[in-house]
Amino acid sequence: MSTSTAPAPASGLQETPPPSKWHETFLRITQGNAIISVLAVVLALIVGGIMIAATDEDVQAASGYFFARPGDTLVAIWQAVSGAYVALFQGSIYNFGAPTFARAIRPLTETLTFATPLIAAGLGVALAFRIGMFNIGGRGQMLMASAAAGWVAFGLDLPWGIHMIVALLAGLIAGALWAGIAGLLKARTGAHEVIVTIMLNYVAFYLISWMLRTPGLLQAPGSSNPKTPAMKETAVFFDLLGPQYNLHFGFILVIGATVLVWWILTKSSLGFQFRAVGENPNAARVAGIDVKNMYVYGMLISGALVGLAGVNQVLGTITTGFTAGIDAGIGFDAITVALLGRSTPWGTFAAGILFGAFKAGGFAMQAGQQIPIEIVTVVQSLIVLFIAAPPLVRTIFFLPSPERDRRRAEKARKKALKAEVAQDAEPQEVAK
Repeated sequence: MSTSTAPAPASGLQETPPPSKWHETFLRITQGNAIISVLAVVLALIVGGIMIAATDEDVQAASGYFFARPGDTLVAIWQAVSGAYVALFQGSIYNFGAPTFARAIRPLTETLTFATPLIAAGLGVALAFRIGMFNIGGRGQMLMASAAAGWVAFGLDLPWGIHMIVALLAGLIAGALWAGIAGLLKARTGAHEVIVTIMLNYVAFYLISWMLRTPGLLQAPGSSNPKTPAMKETAVFFDLLGPQYNLHFGFILVIGATVLVWWILTKSSLGFQFRAVGENPNAARVAGIDVKNMYVYGMLISGALVGLAGVNQVLGTITTGFTAGIDAGIGFDAITVALLGRSTPWGTFAAGILFGAFKAGGFAMQAGQQIPIEIVTVVQSLIVLFIAAPPLVRTIFFLPSPERDRRRAEKARKKALKAEVAQDAEPQEVAK
């Protein structure tokens, strides 16, 4: 009498059940780039709070007798840090102590005003990143765009509306052409865009400085100062919320620029080619994409976006005449904004608003709490530092690491394969 047994499985390995949807969602959130950006800001604020407490006079005085009355030191630390960040909030978002609502929301409008050129320049840098290029020439592109838009704004007599459009186009074209030099040199000669754009920054700065000191070019008539005349009213961006606020039409332009960059990168064939070149230029070349032309087109668009930041400066923020310092460091801050925004259009938009809040609120911290304005700069630098080190952020907050999970999965796969080979070899040994 024979007994039938169920067939043995091909291997002794047990299938692991698939992870639940909740687990997959948790991993997708904790291993994504967005959470790293948010936690980088949190960490930077924590370190900034430590610096604020360490430099506060009341905290230093209370720490002198810490072991006798530790509560005084803790209270002083809380008052210093909370007072600084409350001032930051009231100086950038909403002022609770203002007598009217119109005055209370003024800090928010200042944040958006500061953010406007940061978003525009950040979009230009982010677009270059997506093509695999590092546009570090924001200063030079802003200066050339400011000079072109400013000259049209104070040197020509045109009707209202038309004058503004012509000045805007002049600035965009100047910024695009100045960045296009780097793209063309990279495409035709292989010159590295970082070196070229850095050198073009110096060329633009000294060229504009010379033009500002030369009568008949950019220097105001009858003046010996290196400064342009005031922009004519027909070319100036109009106010969005009235003369009591500094927010101007440039903010609407950067919203439109953000939508345009999003459409280019996600909906257009040009954007697909940009992303393909950024991922792997060799594979893109094999696929029939003209990589050299993509470098030129990408830098032209990137320069136009950075040029929009310069146009916003001369037609919206500083309309009484500008000097060679019109860029105000925005060209370099744009790199930070693009990094924080993960080189995505809407991420860059949000990062620009955040850094605009830092700029607007930093002055309130300095005026209200005597906090050095350099603290805000340190916080911005720490944000970049933490963004550049995702493993550090994940370790501090005990988040799952995709790299560690991949290593564990590979190790488990090799172990399972080794066990399967050993199991298959057992019947052969028995047969022998």
